Amino acid sequence: MAYLSVDPGVPVFGSKGASVHVQEIVRSWRNRGAEVTIYCTRNGTDVPPDLADVPVVVHPIKAATGGNRERAQVRAAESLAAQVIRDGADAVYERYSLFSDALQRVTEALRIPGFLEVNAPLIDEQRKYREIHDEEAALDCLRGQVRAASTVACVSAPVRDWVLDRTGPGARHVIVTPNGVNGHRIRPSPETAGRPVVVFVGTLKPWHGVRTLLEAQAAASRVWALKIVGDGPEGPALRALAADLELDVEFTGAVPPDDIPAALAGCAIGVAPYPALDDDAEHYFSPLKIYEYCAAGLPVVASRVGQVPGIIEHGVTGLLVDPSNAGRLAGAIDSLVEAPGTRAAMSAAARRVVLERHSWDSVLARITEGAAL
Repeated sequence: MAYLSVDPGVPVFGSKGASVHVQEIVRSWRNRGAEVTIYCTRNGTDVPPDLADVPVVVHPIKAATGGNRERAQVRAAESLAAQVIRDGADAVYERYSLFSDALQRVTEALRIPGFLEVNAPLIDEQRKYREIHDEEAALDCLRGQVRAASTVACVSAPVRDWVLDRTGPGARHVIVTPNGVNGHRIRPSPETAGRPVVVFVGTLKPWHGVRTLLEAQAAASRVWALKIVGDGPEGPALRALAADLELDVEFTGAVPPDDIPAALAGCAIGVAPYPALDDDAEHYFSPLKIYEYCAAGLPVVASRVGQVPGIIEHGVTGLLVDPSNAGRLAGAIDSLVEAPGTRAAMSAAARRVVLERHSWDSVLARITEGAAL
């Protein structure tokens, strides 16, 4: 099985949520008995021991901007696809990236099943947050990839709708498959004695709502410690805010996926304080952190946005709150801090639900269902 990732922003062996996704899908292919080779533009350095034997072919994209970067991605896709064709494969799985037509090239040359995973409306993201010079070329690549794929797996209904809007409605092979979790890698652990620890895991960017979380701790009526696992552009400002508010908060910085279980160990509550956005359709993500909190047996306090209400059952596996409301967030966390029995019941329910419904192996099974492998 050839795994393709042409996105230079996603290191295969990195600390991003996208990196976790790559690694877990590769693990699930290997669990099925597949021999996997990874073809990518950025391999990263945080290689988990159980994936150290996976062959990796890298076509690096040198630093470039604007149209030069787009053309570099086109060349990388061509080069990696050509290498897969030379190496041979029985199936190809590609993480969708801008300006890649690699899956289309491989499936047409080798006549093998191809699976395209779409995690975000990348063209829209590029236009809104960065710059895109040849949008029509990016759309052409997306359309060709979707036509060539046996299955197009979208992480949420908004992402599926985005794909269909741009490639033609009614395609039955475009399906929704939310993220999953590895329940063997992430397991429950006893809470640390003393003040309950509330944990957030993720990149420190505005759309994760960490500022609201800090404001919630400042407004809390109960005493709890806060651990923030991750880093990003907002890191310096958030650290300064925590210092100004004299909060009991630990910023661990970014950690590799293999260290996430240790980072969650001893915590009492996981939090996902996503903010309100102008357009609710922008909540198109599948929240990896929430699945990991549940696997660790943590009750979850999360914003009532996007896919979140479909994962967390209010009052059973966690609590849902209005987004961008520090007072409501503080109140929900406080209510669990003062109720250890409720936390214990939610812990067991959260772990049970993700193991039954959201394992990575079950995610891959849904993607490949019906394919001749």
